[in-house]
Amino acid sequence: MSFARSKTLHDHPLNFWKFLTRAIDVLSLAMKTTLTLCSVASISLIFYFAFSNRSHNFPPHPNVVTDFNQNGISADGHEKTNISHILFGIGGSVESWDKRRRYTELWWKPNVTRGFVWLDEKPSPNITWLETLPQYRVSEDTSRFKYSCPYGSRSAVRMARIVKESFELGLENVRWFVMGDDDTVYFPDNLVSVLAKYDHNQMYYIGGNSESVEQDVIHSYTMAYGGGGFAISYPLAAELVKILDGCIDRYDKLYGSDQKIQGCLSEIGVPLTKELGFHQLDIRGNPYGLLAAHPVTPLVSLHHFDYVESIFPNLNPIDSVKKLVSGYKVDPGRTVQHSFCYDLRRNWSVSVSWGYTVQLYPFLVTAKKLETALQTFWTWKNWDARLFTFNTQPVSSDPCERSVVYMLDRVESVGGGETLTTYKRYNIDKGQNDCIRSDYTHALKVEVFNVSAPKFNPDLWNKVRKNFSIRKILLEKVLKRHVDNVARSSMTQKELTELYKSKLEAAMALRV
Repeated sequence: MSFARSKTLHDHPLNFWKFLTRAIDVLSLAMKTTLTLCSVASISLIFYFAFSNRSHNFPPHPNVVTDFNQNGISADGHEKTNISHILFGIGGSVESWDKRRRYTELWWKPNVTRGFVWLDEKPSPNITWLETLPQYRVSEDTSRFKYSCPYGSRSAVRMARIVKESFELGLENVRWFVMGDDDTVYFPDNLVSVLAKYDHNQMYYIGGNSESVEQDVIHSYTMAYGGGGFAISYPLAAELVKILDGCIDRYDKLYGSDQKIQGCLSEIGVPLTKELGFHQLDIRGNPYGLLAAHPVTPLVSLHHFDYVESIFPNLNPIDSVKKLVSGYKVDPGRTVQHSFCYDLRRNWSVSVSWGYTVQLYPFLVTAKKLETALQTFWTWKNWDARLFTFNTQPVSSDPCERSVVYMLDRVESVGGGETLTTYKRYNIDKGQNDCIRSDYTHALKVEVFNVSAPKFNPDLWNKVRKNFSIRKILLEKVLKRHVDNVARSSMTQKELTELYKSKLEAAMALRV
């Protein structure tokens, strides 16, 4: 569904000057003809809606969400979306599956998650299909379809039809079809949190763009990139399967399956609803900066682990993802959620990406800088250091301007609905500790960070619609625990409360 994309752009200049040479009478005739056609079309639509008995579910505004009560029942009586309502379509091949299945094993839950891995041919009888993996299906023959992209692969046709073949299985109680690659790692609980915001009875196409501007320019800003996964609601899938085969031939020049799907959906008139938690991960190098400053939104998917450095140092890609997933299993909604606080006694700034990393700056850093990703990576195709779809900042060459970095060591539930994560100091590079300034020397004495936090309530994603409010909640909880741990032994409760309030006010002021 997603392959290494390398292609060139073609200019399509608009020759507006040609229109200026048209005669006045020709223009007048064209305008009259257009008005006549519009009038006929309008009258036809009026009669159609007046006398048709069909119900018409047009795509609502992308910001329309569904509210549920405490029992998980929506206003119209529907059960709240859960994992059983999602059918996964995993695009793979016999050649790639033996290696990439290890990524699927990290998130797939037998007898809980539903779906299939779609292969190009039947596996060898000598291969034992593990029960911990999704069942496989063999895709239909696609040799009858056109494919003329000179730099792509015909497998894009087969991958594009996975949603159609999944739909035609006729499985019950499916609200969403989620498509992705065999090296896509999903975080299913967070995927449910995202999809539950939307009315599954409407037409929705949900996913994310590439992180690299060059990829979005070459392919599209309006498409969900397949490696990061995307979701199609049942009503939209029902319309899509009617035209998909014809679309595949109409868009035979397009490179990837995700492009072909988006082309078909544009014919239906359904735009992409972007969710920032879907990650194509179209980057090269070290993804640390991206994950250390993740946007305040549920982490839904990650991709391309075989093309970037391991997300945890000294671990291979599989073990790195396994470590991240270990934190996710304890507290799904809080995984890589970014919050920060300030120790005003020491003039320290602390940035926390829960379940991944802590950064300690032995000086005060503005919120704007803390929430901007460190540029530890490059673009996908040209290894460029500038063009991304989100803000980045360079890693300073001055060791005294860098943070002290701590990476996740362990995560555990400690009772009372809380978690404890431990982060150990790690030297990103040999030059990091060259700063001999006294404030930096004191910071380097901190070997371990312990972060205590309540387990995240996923309903907050629905109740609080603004990222600022979510981050304020995260900030308050982390900051309160920081103050409690530092000051409880030497301060009265009144003094502790006043200190907490003053620090919160100061921290929020630094956000401006």
